Amino acid sequence: MIAAGSDDRFQAARRRQRLHAREVLDAAIASVDGERVVDEQLELCTSADGGRSMLRVGDNSIPLPPGRLIVLGAGKAAAPMAMAVERLLGSRIADGMVITNEGNALPLRHLRVYEASHPLPDARGLAATAELLRMVSAAGEQDLVLCLLSGGASALMVQPAAGIELEQLQRTTEALLASGAPIDSVNAIRKHLSAVKGGRLAEAVCPAALVTLMLSDVVGNEQTAIGSGPTVPDPTSFADCIAVIERHGLGERLPEPVLGRLGRGARGEIPETPTAGAPLFERTTNLVVGDNARALAAAATRAADLGYRPFVLTARLQGEARTVGCRLAAAGSSCVADVAKPTCLLAGGETTVTLRGQGRGGRNQEVALAAAIHLEGSDTVTFAAVGTDGTDGPTDAAGAFADGTTVQRGRARGLNASDCLLDNDSYTFFGALGDLIRTGPTRTNVMDLQVVLVGATSHG
Repeated sequence: MIAAGSDDRFQAARRRQRLHAREVLDAAIASVDGERVVDEQLELCTSADGGRSMLRVGDNSIPLPPGRLIVLGAGKAAAPMAMAVERLLGSRIADGMVITNEGNALPLRHLRVYEASHPLPDARGLAATAELLRMVSAAGEQDLVLCLLSGGASALMVQPAAGIELEQLQRTTEALLASGAPIDSVNAIRKHLSAVKGGRLAEAVCPAALVTLMLSDVVGNEQTAIGSGPTVPDPTSFADCIAVIERHGLGERLPEPVLGRLGRGARGEIPETPTAGAPLFERTTNLVVGDNARALAAAATRAADLGYRPFVLTARLQGEARTVGCRLAAAGSSCVADVAKPTCLLAGGETTVTLRGQGRGGRNQEVALAAAIHLEGSDTVTFAAVGTDGTDGPTDAAGAFADGTTVQRGRARGLNASDCLLDNDSYTFFGALGDLIRTGPTRTNVMDLQVVLVGATSHG
C-alpha cells in the first residue's frame, strides 16, 4: 500500500511507467497508419507473360483496367490511405475523392478531399456522398473502382434511404450511440436506413470491378461491419433491426419515419439489402489491411524493447466500459506477486458506455476511471486506455492514465471517483488531475487499446 508522503523512488518509478505506457501506445498507433498499411498491400506488377499491368492487392493480382481507374474513400484514415494510392498509381487515376472527418484532411494531388461530421452525419457528408455516387454511377464494365474504407465511414458516407431525412438519421444515430448497443447492432440499423451502406455502394459501382481496402475498427474484423459494409454482402435483415430496437428499448426514441421503414421492411414490403450470392458481387475484392491485432503486436514489441514481458490478452475486448476497467485492473493486480519481472498486459477492442448520468467523457476514460477505483493503494501498477483515432467520446482527449494514487489525488481536489463514474463524468475527473491522454488526430482507427504495466524497468 502507498503510505502518505510516498518517497522519491516511488514517484520516479510511477513517472517512468507512464512514459513507457505512452511509448507503447504510440508504437501501436504508428503501426496502423493508413499510408503505411496500404503501402504494404498494394504493388504494381506485370502478368506472368509480361504483357499486362497488374495491381497486387494482398495475395490477389488484378488486371489494371483498359478503362478508367476511379479511387474513392471514406473514414478517419481515408486521406493517408489515399496518399499511398496516389504515390503508387499517380496519373493512372482518372477520377476520385475521399470523405474524412474534420481535422483529418491532407492535401492530395489527384483526389478531391471533403470533410464532414463524425459521429453524427451532417449536410456536408450528405453532399459529398451524393457526388461520390454520381461519380461511380458513370463507371462501366471496363473500369476499376478502388475503395478505401476506415473507421468513421458509417457517419461520413451518408445517403438516407427514400423517405428518411438527414435530421431523422441524426436523431437515430444519436439514440443508438447512447443506448449501449454494440457497434454491429448499430450498423445493422444504419444499413437499412441507407442508400450506400450494406452493399449498396457495390450495387452503385456495378458493373465495374471493385477492390476495397479496409482498415478495421470492429471486433473480429467483420467486413460487413467496417463502415457499415458498403461493398460487401449484408447478412443482417430488417427483422434484426427490429430486434435491436426491442432489446435496447429504442421504440420511443426513434423518429416515426425510421420505425415505419424498418417495420415495412420486416413485413417484406421493402427489398432487403444485397446478400451473399448476388451477381453484383462477382467482380468485388475486399481486403482488411490493418486491425487492432496488428497494433497490439507492435505494442508488445515496443514493451519488450523497454524491458517488460508482454502478454496480449485479447484483440476482441467488449462489454460495459466500467466492468472492463475493473477486470483489466484485476488482471494487473494478479501479477503483482511477480513484480520482480516487470510485465506489460495488452488488450484491444471496443467497449460500450450506457449513459446514466449527465457528465462528460468517453469509453476509454470510463474504463480508466473504473480501473483507478480498483487499483486504489497499489504502488506497482499503471493503467492507460486510448482510442487509436485520438478521440474518446465528445472530448478532446484520447483516453487517460490511472494508478494507485488516482482516487486519492482526486479526493484531494474534491472529486469522488465513484460519483464521477456514476455520472459518466470521467473527463472532469481526469482533467482536474492532469491525467488525460491527448494525442491529437491520428488519422487512423482500429478501435481502442489498453496497457497495464506492472513494475517498472530502468529504461528511461
